Amino acid sequence: MTPAWLTALNRFVPLRYLAWFCCAALFVAGTLTWLASGRGGWAGLLGAAGVLLGVRDTRQRRHSILRNYPVIGHLRFLFEFIRPEMRQYFIESDNEAAPFSRQQRSLVYQRAKGEPDNRPFGTQMDVKLAGYEWINHSIAPTQIDSHDFRITIGPTRAQPYSASVFNISAMSFGALSANAILSLNGGAKRGNFAHDTGEGSISRYHREHGGDLIWEIGSGYFGCRRDDGSFDEERFVANALDPQVKMIELKLSQGAKPGHGGVLPGPKVTVEIAAARGVAVGVDCISPSRHRAFDTPVGMLEFIDRLRTLSGGKPTGFKLCIGHPWEWFAICKAMLATGITPDFIVVDGAEGGTGAAPLEFTNHVGAPLQEGLLLVHNTLVGLNLRSRIAIGCAGKVISAFDIARMMALGADWCNSGRGFMFALGCIQAQACHTGHCPTGVTTQDAHRQRALVVPDKTERVYRFHRNTLEALKELVQAAGLRHPREITAAHIVHRVSDHEVRLLINQMPFLRPGQLLAAMDGREAWPHAVYSLYWPLARPESFEPFTGEGAALERAANPA
Repeated sequence: MTPAWLTALNRFVPLRYLAWFCCAALFVAGTLTWLASGRGGWAGLLGAAGVLLGVRDTRQRRHSILRNYPVIGHLRFLFEFIRPEMRQYFIESDNEAAPFSRQQRSLVYQRAKGEPDNRPFGTQMDVKLAGYEWINHSIAPTQIDSHDFRITIGPTRAQPYSASVFNISAMSFGALSANAILSLNGGAKRGNFAHDTGEGSISRYHREHGGDLIWEIGSGYFGCRRDDGSFDEERFVANALDPQVKMIELKLSQGAKPGHGGVLPGPKVTVEIAAARGVAVGVDCISPSRHRAFDTPVGMLEFIDRLRTLSGGKPTGFKLCIGHPWEWFAICKAMLATGITPDFIVVDGAEGGTGAAPLEFTNHVGAPLQEGLLLVHNTLVGLNLRSRIAIGCAGKVISAFDIARMMALGADWCNSGRGFMFALGCIQAQACHTGHCPTGVTTQDAHRQRALVVPDKTERVYRFHRNTLEALKELVQAAGLRHPREITAAHIVHRVSDHEVRLLINQMPFLRPGQLLAAMDGREAWPHAVYSLYWPLARPESFEPFTGEGAALERAANPA
């Protein structure tokens, strides 16, 4: 219970002003000491600064905390500022993910530096916790000569691409610094894997080392646009025919903010960014939320076929995060109607990262990678299209087990963005959007990005890729297989509860080849409710759901 005298004192002299009064006392004492002895002037100046700060705090109108607690209220903002670092270094456990755990980050750092990544004393994971997974091993492991696992994308095209099963995900110059792009592409060149440009197009930093590029084309058509923002065929051809460009990727949406456009403010549009994107220096650079070159599923496939032809037959496909199922099904119906298929599809999970996105989009928009990948893979299998279309995926892929699990769910290869950022030295400060990245990875500040020494970081990118695939090779060998594409959902075990486990193949729905075609013909029931509900709504001539009589008849003819 508060003493009465303290309550009375607080009524006349609020204790929340104590720090301010102490500053005043320090000013008086310091000044008197300096006048009397010529010493202590620094204390008087410090006290005066505190007094003036308190006056400013009580007069400003922005922060109520500072008006009520002058001087000392700044501690609140200081602690809030350093909270992420305090939590990361002193409070988080090794396995807490926010969004990546310390154990995950440490794994990348060690592999990138070429340090031992072995762990002593046993797993730190709770193997009895629901959701824990493992891969079944064989009594007769295999021996594989090389870790350089590859797949051929667009095998029937004029310029097929032999791709690594692990590549750098889409991250634009502008979102990343020049030195980060140089290091990533240098590592890709040395390790013979692909570097996705992101929708910011191909900068001179992508070209310097000559590493393989996947040119991503977004709704802003950067690198192939007219002044009005529409697609420019001539500019596209000039970039697409570059031998360094191995594949063309049309971006429909990205996992971190699907359905959301973007704006790079004019002050951030430097001469170099403007040159790469084909926009004006110092003018807002806008990425619309939708494409202008097409507005129907058939139109999209025709545009992809046009890009493929203009590029000289390079593998061409698209990237998306799954949203409305009927839109994905409409694209599939357009494939059946036109006979045009992309060479690849990259499925981006909602857990993917970005430089900046609204919190609601980061947390609550788009399908997670597991659900999106499974839907795309199953649909293509059910339509007998899977053998013609390769599938890539991205979304928190860090370790060899992550790659193995995604391939078990249907992926042919995996991309990683933040994993390669960690290889560059990213510390997950989550300041990507501020321009004040402490390691120089996501900033255009010339002084900050000097922290990235390109030859050293190039080597780290190369080592992270190589050592991750070496670990994948060991997993594949332990499972008694020859290539990670042989990993299926029957190899992965998922704990359902503390007393029950199931193989992923029994935990999740997997379709048989041609099963959807049989359901469309009425020879079988729809294999899953997502198909019985949304397939009738899809039509190749529109992304809008079809709710007319035809959809009702199709649903009635093929009940779930």
